[in-house]
Amino acid sequence: MDIGKSHWIGIGFAVVLIGMAFVLSNPNFFFLLIGLGFLVGLAPFVLSIMHENKVATEKEEMFLEFSRNLVESVKTGTPISKSIINVKDKAYGELSPHVKKLANQIIMGIPLNTALKVFSRDLNNKTVSRAITLIGQAERAGGEIGEILEAVAGAVSMSDKLKKERKAAISTLVVQGYIIFIVFLVIILVMQFQILPMVSGVSDIGDIGIAGMGSVGSTGGISQDEMSSSFLYMLLIQGFFTGLAIGKLSEGNVKGGIKHSFALMLLAFFISAGANILMGG
Repeated sequence: MDIGKSHWIGIGFAVVLIGMAFVLSNPNFFFLLIGLGFLVGLAPFVLSIMHENKVATEKEEMFLEFSRNLVESVKTGTPISKSIINVKDKAYGELSPHVKKLANQIIMGIPLNTALKVFSRDLNNKTVSRAITLIGQAERAGGEIGEILEAVAGAVSMSDKLKKERKAAISTLVVQGYIIFIVFLVIILVMQFQILPMVSGVSDIGDIGIAGMGSVGSTGGISQDEMSSSFLYMLLIQGFFTGLAIGKLSEGNVKGGIKHSFALMLLAFFISAGANILMGG
C-alpha cells in the first residue's frame, strides 16, 4: 500500500489533535483527543485496505467472466492468443487494465506463457494464479484448450460460489460478534462507574454516576483518570482482536477484519470517552 495525499492529511490532523490534547489543561478531554487523533490518523489507512480488498474481490469476479468469454471464443476454433486479443475491449471493471496489458503483450510478440505469468503476478490472487498456471500448462502441452478453459472457468465459478455461501452462512456470527462486544462494553462501563466505586467505599454516587471521585481505594493509589484510561485501553485491545476474529470467520483472512477492528475500536472509544466525560467529570 502506497502512502498518498489522503494518508498524509490524516496524519496531519492526527498530529494537530494530539498536540491540542497536550495544550488543553482539561484532563477529561486529554484521552479523548489523544484517542481521536490516533483514530483519525489510522482512518485513511483502514479505508485504503478496505478499497484494496474490494478491488481484489472485483478482479476475482471479473476473471470468471473473462474465462467464460475465452471459453466461448476458443470453442469456435479461435486460438487462445487471438481470443484474448478479441475480448480485450470488453468491460471487466478493475480487471480491464490487466486484460488489455495481457493482450498488448501478445500483440507485441511476447510468448503467451510469459504474458500469462506477468498477468498472474500483477493480479497477485491465489485463485487466479492457479487458473492461469493451468491455462499456461495446457497451452504449452497442446491439449484440448477449450475443455481445459471450461474446466478452469468452472473451478473459479465454484470457488466464488463457495465464498459467497460461506459469507452468507457466517453473517449471523458476524452480527453476534458485534452484539457480544457491545454487551462486553456495557459490562465494563457498569463495572467502572457502579461496581468499583461501591466496593472501594465511595459513597457519593449520583444519578448518573460518581460525583467528585478523586481516588479509588482507601489508600488513594489509583486515580479516576488512571482507571478510565486502563478500561479504555482494554476495550480498544478487545475491539481490535474481536474485529480480526470476525474478519477471519466471515472472509477467510485476517486482513478482511481490519475494517471490523476499526469499527469496534471507534465504537468503544466514543462510548467510553463520552461516558467518562458525562459520568466521571
